[in-house]
Amino acid sequence: MKLGAVVMIVILLLLMGAGTVQQATKHANTNTPEAALQSFLDQVRAKHWDEAYSMTQPGAGVDKNAFIKDLGGNNGSLKTISSLQKENTKILRQSSNDADIRADLQWSTAVGALHETRDFKMINDDGEWRVAWAAAPKSQDVAKALPTTYLRWDVVQRGSAKDEWGVQNVEPPRMRIISMNAIENQGDVVILGEVVNEDTVPGFVTINAILLDKDGNSIAEESSFDKISHTLLPKEISPFRIDFPNRKLAEIKSVRISPTNILVPAAADPVVGVMNQRIEKDQDGKSILRGDLVVQGGQTVNIPHVLATFYDRTGKVIWVSDGYVDRALLPQQAVPFTVNLRDDLAGQVQNYRITVNYYNSNRS
Repeated sequence: MKLGAVVMIVILLLLMGAGTVQQATKHANTNTPEAALQSFLDQVRAKHWDEAYSMTQPGAGVDKNAFIKDLGGNNGSLKTISSLQKENTKILRQSSNDADIRADLQWSTAVGALHETRDFKMINDDGEWRVAWAAAPKSQDVAKALPTTYLRWDVVQRGSAKDEWGVQNVEPPRMRIISMNAIENQGDVVILGEVVNEDTVPGFVTINAILLDKDGNSIAEESSFDKISHTLLPKEISPFRIDFPNRKLAEIKSVRISPTNILVPAAADPVVGVMNQRIEKDQDGKSILRGDLVVQGGQTVNIPHVLATFYDRTGKVIWVSDGYVDRALLPQQAVPFTVNLRDDLAGQVQNYRITVNYYNSNRS
């Protein structure tokens, strides 16, 4: 018993010593710009805004509220309902007084991962590294309240009290698939195309696809999910993309595809304009479609969703890509967006079209 007690005491002392060494090593390691940024991002991940703000060196015009809005979002944007999932950092430049660090941030959201690249300026403040936080750039435009003069479609009579949104006991709007293209990409089968609302009333549409083998048996079924603009006004066209993971074109004989749609109330406002769109390379040399979004009316768009349709020289849809903007769109204020483009297709793109979908907290 005595020998066992001695052994336990020795083990305990060794563990305590190891813990002391780890804590000392950890404390020493935080005295670097990259470790300080990592500690800052840990506080952001936990949404400990007071602690995160205390680790910054605020610039002119930056208070805690401005800091939180810049990093955590405002106006009901996607960032306000996101959380930092993981990050990868890379030192771009470092001296004894300051350092520049690039961080690739991945935020988790209800619509999937949101990727953001930020360059952080680190300042050595008397031996303690801090994040230099500058004020967010402000738009030169002044937001104005404009009257809504756009068309709105309302369902005046519903068949029952439960039909609060989509009306399924009346004839649905006429939707037609005007193009479809099946391709294989990185081990997945992808169905691309466009759908048009041929009716005079708006509708909510989802594209469903079933893959059939040579014997006519179903081997996989998927839907367009968010790779589509679901609410289509009369004569409006939307791209769609349906992904079938871990499938090969060689095992598919045919595709059964159909739109499912219902009548819904909708409005033509807000109208989101797209400006300065162009295809270029980002800082990592990847092909992207870049531009600016501007709300033409007087409403705020909380969560903008950009859909891009890419065409080859024959007018065939060769890719559909999408991206969510983490900032809300205020009236008449430009907000930049980027949408990824496959590098192997960049040289084949002859034309493209941008569709802006959106989600609002008060959208009916």
